[in-house]
Amino acid sequence: MFASETLAYNRRSMRTLVAAGILSSLLAAVVYAQQIRTANNGVYTDSQAARGRTLYREKCAACHGDALEGKVAPPLAGSAFLAGWGTQPLSELAAKIRNTMPADNPGKLKASEAADVVSYILQAGKFPSGRNELSADEGAQKSIILAAGTRQATAAPASQTPAFPAAGNLAQVMRGILFPSSNIIFNVQTNDPGAPAKPGPAGAATAAFSWTDWGAGIYSGWQIVDYAAVAVAESAPLMLTPGRRCENGKPVPVDRPDWIKFSLELAEAGRAAYRASQMRSQQAVSDASNQLADSCLHCHEVYRDKRGFRPGDPAAAAARCTP
Repeated sequence: MFASETLAYNRRSMRTLVAAGILSSLLAAVVYAQQIRTANNGVYTDSQAARGRTLYREKCAACHGDALEGKVAPPLAGSAFLAGWGTQPLSELAAKIRNTMPADNPGKLKASEAADVVSYILQAGKFPSGRNELSADEGAQKSIILAAGTRQATAAPASQTPAFPAAGNLAQVMRGILFPSSNIIFNVQTNDPGAPAKPGPAGAATAAFSWTDWGAGIYSGWQIVDYAAVAVAESAPLMLTPGRRCENGKPVPVDRPDWIKFSLELAEAGRAAYRASQMRSQQAVSDASNQLADSCLHCHEVYRDKRGFRPGDPAAAAARCTP
């Protein structure tokens, strides 16, 4: 075969492979779309919802209201509920109930009981019942979303939103919010937030302050991890506050694409840590802490840790906030 013929043959083969790959992807997308259902498809039974109603009245109504309207805890029906949960799979809602509810005694409900409560929530939300019970299997629940096309509530127009100029420099934000919050999450690698608190030694009340002990007796260990993860995610936009300065007086490079990318990575790392914490799994949070560490490292390698300087060299600090 001549070289030109070989080249033409290879091109035809490549086109065939590309076409096959595209067709395969399209077929996979179609199959996936066919597998996803919504709660409007009748995914629970009336008898299952009745069991869920009994559990709800016993364990949930005091906080969420007799009619799921919300009291000291958020509503579990209506537009506010759909705004937060409408596009998520039922597995997320069931896991939230199973792992974190009721708030004063979490982690005691069985997977089947959580599925029953979800069924009652669906019934109360006027979603139709069906012939088959909602499975307690997490994999099966992942294929069902609450309501397709639900949109979260929109923020107020910019003209109605007050502006908040930077109150501190970047290092102060890092040390005041991100350093303690990140270290609470990293601490989960070696300390189980769900383990019973160990009594401290005599005189411990006068010991040095510990971030990992903060909140003991007020919030549970897992709640503290939840709050730390939220703090990380919510602080990411502070990295992009116009007019903020670095500790050395240089402007934070809020308009640089890489800085924006690093800030988005930080926000997603915080959300990932929160999702893992909601699972009440030490291993899941430990795994998520790697994503948080990487998001910090990516930014620090470019803007903080300057090569060619000795540790503690003032010149290194002077060079920060510049790529």
